[in-house]
Amino acid sequence: MMGDPILVSTIVVLITFLTLFILYPLAILMVDSILGEHGPTLDIIARVLAMPSFETAITNTLYVGFFVGILATLIGLLFAYVEVYVYLKSRLLRGLFKVVSLLPVVSPPFVLSLSVIMLFGKAGIITRNLLGIYDNNVYGFWGIALVQTMTFFPVCYMMFRGLLRNIDPSLEEAARDMGASRWKVFTSVTLPLILPGLGNAFLVTFIESIADFANPMLIGGSYDTLATSIYLQITGAYDKQGAAAMAVVLLAITLTMFVVQKYVLEAKSTATLTGKAARERMPIADVSVRFPLSVMCGLLALFVITMYLCVPLGAMFKTWGYDFSLTFKWFEQVFELHDGFQAFRDSFILSLIASPICALLSMIISYLVVKRRFVGKGFIEAVSMLAMAVPGTVLGVGYIRGFSGGLFHQGPLQWLYGSAALLIIVFVVRSLPTGTRSGISALRQIDKSIEESAYDMGANSFQVFMTVTLPLIKDSFLSGLVTAFVRSITAISAIILLVTPEFLLITVQINEFAEKGAYGIACAFATILILITYGAVILMNIAIKFFGTSASINAKE
Repeated sequence: MMGDPILVSTIVVLITFLTLFILYPLAILMVDSILGEHGPTLDIIARVLAMPSFETAITNTLYVGFFVGILATLIGLLFAYVEVYVYLKSRLLRGLFKVVSLLPVVSPPFVLSLSVIMLFGKAGIITRNLLGIYDNNVYGFWGIALVQTMTFFPVCYMMFRGLLRNIDPSLEEAARDMGASRWKVFTSVTLPLILPGLGNAFLVTFIESIADFANPMLIGGSYDTLATSIYLQITGAYDKQGAAAMAVVLLAITLTMFVVQKYVLEAKSTATLTGKAARERMPIADVSVRFPLSVMCGLLALFVITMYLCVPLGAMFKTWGYDFSLTFKWFEQVFELHDGFQAFRDSFILSLIASPICALLSMIISYLVVKRRFVGKGFIEAVSMLAMAVPGTVLGVGYIRGFSGGLFHQGPLQWLYGSAALLIIVFVVRSLPTGTRSGISALRQIDKSIEESAYDMGANSFQVFMTVTLPLIKDSFLSGLVTAFVRSITAISAIILLVTPEFLLITVQINEFAEKGAYGIACAFATILILITYGAVILMNIAIKFFGTSASINAKE
């Protein structure tokens, strides 16, 4: 390795970046939570733990996390089972499944909170206009639980769909041939095979739920969670050390769950599902099974789509809940009165800069992890994945404590705080784990002899990566590029504490107007944002179709 200076330089730069922008902010949080004026002390943590509001917040957080984790996992399993095992006659139902799996990807994380308020709030169409209920309170536990379940169950659905497709149908058919009912086959054959994946999906959803900031902030009301308490501790009480201590508690919970999910359940999942199916699975055509399951999934899918449709409708109605005459005044006000052009320009430019950096970094890390052996390889892989377990609010507090006074509060890099560069770095760090996982999966399918032949012809590591490896995984690169763009332009939890008046970001604008009750403006911003992200996904699909690896192979053939 020492004979390749480009490779060594790349590894040094990566380790520096990961240490500085992932490990350092988290380390500063931990130091702040135990360092008082006269040295190390536990008084800060003791003070936070003694707060009645903190005890309530952590109880609420765990309660919501477990409830949403269980419910979202079950609904995701139901959708995946129906798609893989049940014969679906209707193309409409199959289309609904695809839409449901795509919508959470292209929309801001708190869009459903707006929809639930507009459907079930005091001025909601269903509660006020259809049912005549005027004193309904949608805020609190049930509002958060509903929104988070509808937001996160598509993630479980996508996970279970792959697991169920990998199960050899002959195992289940053998049980059926021996007289077992379909329920018995499911509980005694199918369920044990996907049990590690079941726990994996639950933990992923649990982590997402307790780390969620935007939905509890909008629809939580007085039902505080840890993520919102951390935000209010900084913006309301101006207690940065107290917020750091709260952030450490939340980080400890998410890290514990992440370690269990990543290194215990994920390994068991991989080992359990081995072998390929000998032939295609015969879908269940029995009406007694097909009809109720299809209807249940169809109604749930329609409900989710209806919630998303409320957003553009809310932007086109004059006064939601009272005057349903069509108007475009909210879209006009977005650009004329509320600096919409600056918000979209700033968000678009920052996300556009962050996405190629993140995509390239992800591919480089994936290449080093899969194709190279060197000291520090485990460090790079572990730290690059660590950002997945760090809640956005925690990361935001870490950057405030780590860079507002310079490195170690000594001055260096103080200019970074409040700058566009820090926002770009946050976007890159938040999207890095997703791109890295995609790149690792793609690189493991490439035989090492392809790259070795390039080395034999005198190419260095940079030339091999750019001319051989990257073209072979360009589908993953394009996917990571668009995923990073979408995640960046729809991010809020990690940046709401870091954004300054110099920059206007769309998600922060949506959050501010929604909190004020200006739902028309908020919906107009959200509608345009969804169109931008959906357009980015369409462009990615077109690019992969015409310029991707499979397209190149077909052209050669």
